[in-house]
Amino acid sequence: MTDIIFMGTPYFAVEILEGLLASDYQVVAVVTQPDRPVGRKRVLTPPPVKVLAQSKGIPVYQPEKLSQSPDLQTLIDLDADMIITAAYGQFVPNSLLTAVDGKAINVHASLLPKYRGGAPIHYAIWQGESETGVSIMYMTDEMDAGDVLAQRSIPIQATDNVQDLFDKLALLGRRLLLDILPRFIENQIVATSQDPEQVSFAPVITREQEEINWQLSAQAVDRHVRAFCPFPSTHTYLNQERVKIWQGHPVHYRDAQGQLPGTIVAIKDQTLIVQCGQDSFYAVLEWQESGKKRTLLSDYLKTQSGQHLIGQRFCSATDQAN
Repeated sequence: MTDIIFMGTPYFAVEILEGLLASDYQVVAVVTQPDRPVGRKRVLTPPPVKVLAQSKGIPVYQPEKLSQSPDLQTLIDLDADMIITAAYGQFVPNSLLTAVDGKAINVHASLLPKYRGGAPIHYAIWQGESETGVSIMYMTDEMDAGDVLAQRSIPIQATDNVQDLFDKLALLGRRLLLDILPRFIENQIVATSQDPEQVSFAPVITREQEEINWQLSAQAVDRHVRAFCPFPSTHTYLNQERVKIWQGHPVHYRDAQGQLPGTIVAIKDQTLIVQCGQDSFYAVLEWQESGKKRTLLSDYLKTQSGQHLIGQRFCSATDQAN
């Protein structure tokens, strides 16, 4: 039986690990990120992969930095046959890759060489791709640069947000991995090198990138909102208060044009109509005012007319300060 060290952290990796366990592969250890504070109350919370592994009685290792941890030698001493990673969040030291004779593969949520890095699903939506997918490739000492063993693609729907796509790609990755794993173990797959001319990157999202730029077209704003919903979310400012925008869509609206981008020009069909760049308009369906819960605009408008919002303007932190 093939002994596997599995390395992963979020729910995307849970689907992969569940697939391995359901198919009776021998997972001898799970490596994941340390427990982190979560939510407004900063409750220390274990990664989803840890929860699953512990429920199955699999030893779990959570070094802050694997290359500097005594856990590294412990993992090497397991003498495993291979390593499988999925959204682990750290580089795997060369000494561990060498310990499995290079039989280390990664399930990555993009069509490599596009979108190497920690946020490929976000970027695929944000940048307006029509499709994305999963790549399984050899691990190397360069991020997501290994030769590709297999790929499978799916279309990105116009309503997909990042959670929708995470769920779809996790299932796709599970299926693809289980399809190729028997042949990989028997050395029956010829890998393909990545074209360096086609490489693009998807680095971890920064706080600054969460802010909506209303100067862009409504279509671009919509992609941004969907790419960041529900995590890490997008925000803007209204009357010196930060407001999160959770859901909306571009609309055709011709009754008001020429307003500054970000201006709320109307209330229509239980939404706020916002002027964007290129004379386009975005309908806000769900928002979250500072210190309050997520609210559908239809519910908000049941308690007040919202007419006081017309003419007010969503703006950036920089505009807010001036």
